[in-house]
This record gives sequence, C-alpha cells and structure tokens, in this order.
Amino acid sequence: MGFVCAPLTENPAYLTSAMQRHRFYAPPNQISGTHITLAGDESHHLTRVLRLPVGARVYAFDGCGNEYACDINTVSKQNAELSIVEQLVDAVESPLRLTLALALLKGDKFDWVVQKATELGVTRIVPLLTDHSEIRHAERAEHKLQRWHRITLEALKQCGRRRLVELVEPVSWPKFCAVETSELKLILSERGGQRLNELTQPVTSACVAVASEGGWSEAELQLAAQHGFTPLHLGARILRAETAAVTGVALLQARLGDL
Repeated sequence: MGFVCAPLTENPAYLTSAMQRHRFYAPPNQISGTHITLAGDESHHLTRVLRLPVGARVYAFDGCGNEYACDINTVSKQNAELSIVEQLVDAVESPLRLTLALALLKGDKFDWVVQKATELGVTRIVPLLTDHSEIRHAERAEHKLQRWHRITLEALKQCGRRRLVELVEPVSWPKFCAVETSELKLILSERGGQRLNELTQPVTSACVAVASEGGWSEAELQLAAQHGFTPLHLGARILRAETAAVTGVALLQARLGDL
C-alpha cells in the first residue's frame, strides 16, 4: 500500500506560517516600546520589492532571540514603521551551542555550507586556514565576511531562526585549537575515528572541525589530539568537504540538539 499525501490546502496553519510570513531583521536599536523602524535593505525589501501595504501583517526579529508579529503603520522612501502586536514565544533555536570550524573551500562551496549550516542551527562558523587547503591566506576577509553575513541573514529569514550566527575572521588551525572551549570537540577524519553513536556524554556546546578538499595533515591531526579533539568517522564512503560539513552538523543536531 502506498502513502497518500494530503493537499497543502487542507492545512491552513501551515500555509500561513510557511508561505505567507514576511520576516525582517530589526536590530535592538531599531525597537522602541511597541514600535519598530525598518531601514536600509530591510525597508527597501518591504516597500519596493514586496510592496506591502499599510496594515499588512509582518514579522520582525532582533537577532538576539526575540521575534514580534507586527502591523505596518507607515512607509516612506527611507524607512517603514511597524507596530508590535505580540511577541512570539515558541522555541525555534537549538539548545546545542554548535560551532562549525570549516577550512576555506574553493569557489562558492563555502557559501553553500554557510547557508545550509545556518538552516540546521549552528551558533558559530569559523573559517579555517589549513595545510592542505588551496586557500591558505585570508584574501579580502572583510568582503567575504560581509557576504557570509548576508547569506546567514537570508537563511535565518527563510528557516525561522531568531538569533544571528556568529561569523569570525579566518583563523589558522593552531590558533583555533588553542582557544576553542566547547565541551565536546570533534574533528572529522577520513582516517578513522569514533562513530557519533559511541559518544554518549551529554553536552550543551560542541564543535565540529572539517578539513578542505585536501584533508588534514599529520601535524594537524596530532595538534588536534593534543588539544582534546576526538576524531569522528562518517562511514566508508568518501564525502566531499561540503557534504561532510553539512552531514556532521546534521548528525550533531540530531543527537544533541533538536532535530
């Protein structure tokens, strides 16, 4: 017997939440009492792209975990004024503080991982400079950070999260090892290691480190061991770096987070 899927029109609540909710980012300094002011790109998107009318229901989140249902009060060329109707209290963030430390990848692969990792609930993304990466120095770091911030912001709007993802400047592997303080520190290794189901300790913070297309050097693996990183093995198949990163995040959220 096959499965029968109900048409989407039979679930109006889903339609409202997933298809009709327009979400905007408003940092705390744009929220005052029961009013929110959207400016810059957010105001432009509301007024010029979506062309939402006065009175329309929209949603604004502050990047610190708060989100508000709002009605549009006024719109102008410079900004849009919103009136707060209610604060949302449902849980959308993972209880696991998860850091993804990923070696810089060629092309737009790193951008893709940033987007997907944000959707999966990572707290922090750290670009790594590693021995076998073809990108060994941080070129135009400020420009790249701005682009990654835009990617995470759009992903937050799409997936319903309310906290900004922390993005840091590219850092060398030795420096990252020296300062990382997560309770559980994992390094994905193609040379073997533990399976995730063998790690049983309950933690509230975790880090997963992923190499570039060239893998880890022997010196990097030795340094990881010295700093308390546990090698994690994802099975017999060889995964691309971007696939391994997203898989590692998803597995940790399934075991320790809210997936």
